[in-house]
Amino acid sequence: MTKSNEKKDKKEITLDVLPVGETGTLVNMDLNGTMRRRLQDLGMIPGTRIVPTKKSPGKGPTAYRIRDSVYALRQEDACRINVTLV
Repeated sequence: MTKSNEKKDKKEITLDVLPVGETGTLVNMDLNGTMRRRLQDLGMIPGTRIVPTKKSPGKGPTAYRIRDSVYALRQEDACRINVTLV
C-alpha cells in the first residue's frame, strides 16, 4: 500500500468524538478569527498529534494533550476540528 492510499484509508472524525486515551492527528479546523489563531499559537497545525485526557460530563470541556501541554476545549469548538486516528 502506498502512502497516498494509507491517507485515504484513515478515517477522519471530529475531535469531540475522539475517545479518551486515543491519539488523533489534526487534519483541519473549521474555525475562524481569534479562536483559530489562538489554537494555532498553541501549536495546533495540520499533523499535530492530539490526545484527549479527560472529558467533563455532558457537553462540558474536554482536556487534550497537545505538544506536551494540556488544554481544555469546549465541545462546540472541538466538533469543528477534524482528526484522523493514529
